[in-house]
This record gives sequence, C-alpha cells and structure tokens, in this order.
Amino acid sequence: MDSNTTITKETKNKIRVDYEGKLSFKERLQAKLKASNTWIKAGITVIRFILMLGVSYVILYPFFSRIAESFMTKMDIMNPTVTFIPRDFTLEIYRSVIVDKFYLEALLNTFLLSLACALIQMLISCLIGYGLAKFKFKGNKLVMIAVIVTMVIPHMTLKHSFIMFFTNFDILTVNGMNYEGPIELILGKTVDLTNSFAPLIIMSFTGIAFKNGLYIYLLRQFFKGVPDELEESAYVDGAGTFRTFFQIILPLAVPMMITVFLFSFSWQWTDEFYTKIFFMDTNPETEIYLMPDVYEAPFNSLIPEGATVTSTYQTALHNTTGIMIIAPLVILYLFCQRYLVQGIERSGLVG
Repeated sequence: MDSNTTITKETKNKIRVDYEGKLSFKERLQAKLKASNTWIKAGITVIRFILMLGVSYVILYPFFSRIAESFMTKMDIMNPTVTFIPRDFTLEIYRSVIVDKFYLEALLNTFLLSLACALIQMLISCLIGYGLAKFKFKGNKLVMIAVIVTMVIPHMTLKHSFIMFFTNFDILTVNGMNYEGPIELILGKTVDLTNSFAPLIIMSFTGIAFKNGLYIYLLRQFFKGVPDELEESAYVDGAGTFRTFFQIILPLAVPMMITVFLFSFSWQWTDEFYTKIFFMDTNPETEIYLMPDVYEAPFNSLIPEGATVTSTYQTALHNTTGIMIIAPLVILYLFCQRYLVQGIERSGLVG
C-alpha cells in the first residue's frame, strides 16, 4: 500500500514537471496568476512588508538621525535644511569626546571592570543556581526566597549601608569589635576600598552584585530542565559532584552562561548607581574614569568655559557621546546574539 502510494505521487510529480517544462515562462506565470490563492498570498506579503518597513523606520530613524548629526559641524546642526547628509563632513565631535572626556581611558577601565564582574557573576550564579535546582536540603526554599528578595529590594535603600561597609571595610570585624592577633596589622584594621574595583569584585563573588539575583534565577530555571539521568550516569561511572558539574552540566549550559555574561557585562557597562557610590574621587590625577563619567564630562574644545550654545547643538553633542558609549555593546551583541536567543529560550521564561 505504501509503495503504491509513493509510486502514484512520484508519477503525478513527474507528469506535472513534464507538463510545466513544455510551457513557456509567460504561460507558467499566467497559470499561477489564475490560481485562486495567488493574489491572497501576494496581498498578505505586500501588507506584511509595508508594516515591517514602517516599524523599522520608526525604530531606526532616531539612530540614523543621531549618527548623521555626529558628523556635522555646528552650523549644519543648527541649519534646519540639513537632515541626513552633512554639508561639511567633520569628526570634531568624536575628537572632542576622545580627548576632552578621556574616552579611551574610560573605555579600558570600564571594559576591565565589566569583564571581571561578568565572569565572576556568571560562575557564582552557575554554582548557586545548580545547587538550588538539583540539591534538596533544608532551607532550599528560604534561600530561593532570599534570592528573589535581592531582586525586589530597591538598591537605593542599601546605598548608605554599602558606603559605610566598604569605606570602613574589615573582614575580621564582628559587632564592631576587632580580633587581636598576629594578623591584626593586615586584616584587623579598617580599610577604605572605595575608588577601586574591589567593592564590585567582592559583591560579585558573594552573589549580591547588581542583578545577581536575576542571573541565579535564570540559571536555576535552566538547570531544573536538565535531566537527572545525566548526573546519575556520571555518579555510576565514579564521577564526583564537581566533576559532573564541570564536565557534563556546564557544557550544556554554555548558551545560558553566555546570556548571563552578556546581561552582566551590559548592565555593568552603563551602571551609574554603584559607580557613583564607590568611585567618589574627583581629583583629575587619581580619578578612575568610567563610561558614566564620559557622558557627564564637558566638551572643553567645542564649548569653552562660560560659552553658551543652543540646546540643539548641546543635544547633538550628548547624542554622539551616547553613541560612542553603547557602540562596544552593539558590536558585542552582533557577535553573540545567537547565543543570547538560545539562552532565553532555554531559561524557562518563554514558551
């Protein structure tokens, strides 16, 4: 029965191909146009194209207009007849951002800080998420509630606590009393860790850094979907918990780990809350410049001190600064978007 059905279908296809092969292109086109559903499909395709074109225009127009403004002179920006194509092409705004706003220094500092925090948060979130997903112990639900609480509590309520803790940091201080001993000279004294990467690194290691609760939740949801049989087979073969985790579980979680890394890297890149708390030094010789400082720094070469400019030109300068700040993130996303989509699909948040 199956073979006869297959032969019949192949015979029909062969007859149709032979028939269409004898027709000219014009005759084949006329035959397709006479089909009842051809015009319906064509109409749906046209409407879909127009809608996508309109949505794309609304989304992309602000970016194109701001990128075009960044290559204009002051006269072109203030001239309402100049839109996308500058009359006098110039790079003076980009030059001012790089020189006046210490862009390259801020780029290096922000990259190192974001990379370190993203890698640490990714690893710590993997360990905590795997433990909460696969190990049943007393207090498991309480720990998960604590993780969710870190996502709910406004960070502003913890501002003064963070400042006091890291301004007078002492790992051996308990209830305000220092332990005395040979290591008191090293760890028994309070140390000011502000104006350094140390506070954010320590918070990343302890799982309480910016958005760390969200990363733990995402990885917990992913690890809950991993079959228990994989771990049981590894245990039967003599593998321990850590060996199973690093050799079997982590390779499966690569898309999710890249997703967490991208989230952490991007949010740390443009973070203003923690950077303003921990980087309070305003001395130009010792100040650590980050991306939020680039946006706030003045344009000394384009706008001398005391000079007044129009709001249009001021807005164009800030827009160009914003473009240069997010440009590395756009480049990173272009290379990693496939892993980001896979990670979101496997996190359990969609479906």
